[in-house]
Formats: sequence, C-alpha cells, structure tokens
Amino acid sequence: MELKKAYTENVPQIEPDLEDTTSDAFHDAAFKVLQPKSGHRSGMDALLLASSVPQAAYGTLADLGSGAGVAGFAALNLNDDLNLLAVEKNKKMAGLASKSLKLEGNELLNSRSRIVVADVTANGTERLKAGLEPESVSHVIMNPPYNKITLRPSPDILKAEAYMLGEGGIDAWFRTAAAIIKPGGTLSVIYRTENLGDILACAQGRFGGLEILPVHSRSSEPAKRIIVRGTRGSRAPMSIVPGLVLHEQDGEFTSYAEKIFKGETHLDFSGQDR
Repeated sequence: MELKKAYTENVPQIEPDLEDTTSDAFHDAAFKVLQPKSGHRSGMDALLLASSVPQAAYGTLADLGSGAGVAGFAALNLNDDLNLLAVEKNKKMAGLASKSLKLEGNELLNSRSRIVVADVTANGTERLKAGLEPESVSHVIMNPPYNKITLRPSPDILKAEAYMLGEGGIDAWFRTAAAIIKPGGTLSVIYRTENLGDILACAQGRFGGLEILPVHSRSSEPAKRIIVRGTRGSRAPMSIVPGLVLHEQDGEFTSYAEKIFKGETHLDFSGQDR
C-alpha cells in the first residue's frame, strides 16, 4: 500500500522525555518500544492480538488504534512477509511509535512500517485524505476501547482515549476495517467477553467464518477476554474454538502462553498444538 507522502511526513518526530517514558523489550528482546510511564501501556493483550494473525500472512497489515505500536511490531516480528500500516489518532503515541522505529535493533521493523495519524472512526472522505484506501490491506488487527461514552472517563487523556469509545461506538471501527480490507482478508479483534454481542452484531454482513477464542487467566476461571478472527466477505459458519489458558494455578505462565509472549509461535485456533 502506497501512503500519501504528505501524510507520512506529518507524524510527529518527538524527543521523548526519558523521565516520562520507558523503553520496553518484547518477544524475548527481539524489539523495543517506547511507552509512556503513565496512561495506557501495551502488554499481553497486544502480543496475543499479534499472534492471532494467520501464520501464512503476507501483504499489508493495518493496526487500527495502534498506540505505541506494540501489536503491529510484534506481528511483523512473527511474519516476515508482512508490512505494517499503524493508524493512531493521538499524536504523542504516534510520535513514540515513530521514535521506536529508530531504536537500535528495530531496523527491520523500520523498513517495513508506516505510521498514519488519523482517527479510526473517520468517515470515508476523511479516510481517503489520510491515505486509507478502500480494499488496500490484507489483514487488520484492533483492540478497540471497551467503555461506553456514557461512563465517567479517566482524567488521564491517554487512558481515556484507550478505554473510551467515541460517538460511533465499536461499529465505526468495524466500518473502517471492512472498508480497507481486501475481500478474503482477515480481521482479528481482542475484546472483553461481556461485549461479545457487540462484536457479533458489528461483524454481521462484513466478516464471516468467525472463530471465537476465549482467553482464560487460569483454567478454573471464566474467560475475561476473547479473540475473534474473521474473514472479509466469508459465508462460513461461526465457531467457538478451544480456549487459551495463560497461567498455571501457581501463577506462572503456561508453556504455550510463554511461547506466544516470547514470539516463538502463532496462536493456534484449532487447539491441537497447545
């Protein structure tokens, strides 16, 4: 996907305040990302989302609401044939992601990444101005905010933007994803289990063949997260696949979860290799 030159040059080239920023290593130190000490910080959810991209994925992956870039960078680390289009409306977070690409050890990520400052929920005209062309990417990942706009927002601006849905709700995120994905391309979403109904409603008529994977902290506990993967335009039936357990009863990561977080494997939706 070719981005409009003026827009790629509009990403803020900030100099992070080291007192307010940390440099965090991911995938067993395969790459580093600058993140704010306070506000929204990416971790397990971002790595799980990245691992849900199909193993044979190629082309361009769009990370909608990319934040500091952890999920998108992790997806690149797992898939050699992918390029990244990171879409983030917060200029500070987009600037951090841009700066992270210049860190020592991130050279391969830098050569395969583009960052766009844009609102994921923008309408078609605004999307085009931002360089988000129709049917231009092969895969999309996203971790949308999960709180309704009616709830009291956090006083921390970064947290409020990360956790609070805008006026268009989650449907606006699905609308953009459906617009930019090529037919047959995949969408992966990580979300709260209690909001599964919203995911299914928004996917209707846009994405089929939905695979719903519950994520359990421990095998004895209900799943608090779900990962849903679907295909643009597919008419295949929906399925609930075997759940993923992250922790043993003693709190240690399960061996499979540890492989995911170290960047050693893709997420197996069949459950056969876990």
